[in-house]
Amino acid sequence: YGPVSADQVRSWITAGRANLETKAKAAGTDEWRRLGDFVEFMPGERVPPTIAPPASGEAVPTAAPLAERSTRLAANFIDNVIAAVACLPGGLLFGAAALQSLLSGRLPSSEDVNVAQLLLGIGLLAAAVLTVAIVQLWMLTKRGQTLGKRMLDIRIVRFADEGNPGFASAVLLRAIVPGVIGAMPYIGMVFTLVDICFIYRADRRCLHDLIAGTKVVKC
Repeated sequence: YGPVSADQVRSWITAGRANLETKAKAAGTDEWRRLGDFVEFMPGERVPPTIAPPASGEAVPTAAPLAERSTRLAANFIDNVIAAVACLPGGLLFGAAALQSLLSGRLPSSEDVNVAQLLLGIGLLAAAVLTVAIVQLWMLTKRGQTLGKRMLDIRIVRFADEGNPGFASAVLLRAIVPGVIGAMPYIGMVFTLVDICFIYRADRRCLHDLIAGTKVVKC
């Protein structure tokens, strides 16, 4: 793309289409440099340069388009549905005794408990939770995707260079750390609400994206 003004490049940075690691070259030069190395993009500077277009056949790294907010919500919904369906058989067996007692209008007693059915329900429930967790963690680590994101063709990438975030960013910093904060009394409720609202930023990065240094893009 180019030549373009510095203001246009700044608007791309704000929208998440480019960042300070994106390579560009000034008009009249042959050297590709980071946008962050141009004085025009340093804090407080507003010198209007132009960015030269690439030479014929020369590849230019372009930022992937950001995932739509509705698509991210739909992917999260799909992940929850998958987890619920996987846990359904074990959950039904586990809760069958309590449901039967509830319908009979009395509290369950030890004589009413079917131990074999209870243990089977617990085993199926634990197996479902473990299986879904392993699959999702593996996909997040290797592809930056959950099952829902995979189905809707979006993925998590590093904000700086759009590479695969790996376990540390996609799982530890993006899911586990925010989950621990969200579970804290009082603080957790505020954190969760602010985290959700941050998706309405221009770059669509929630708090967990800022913590992990990630963003969500279309594949």
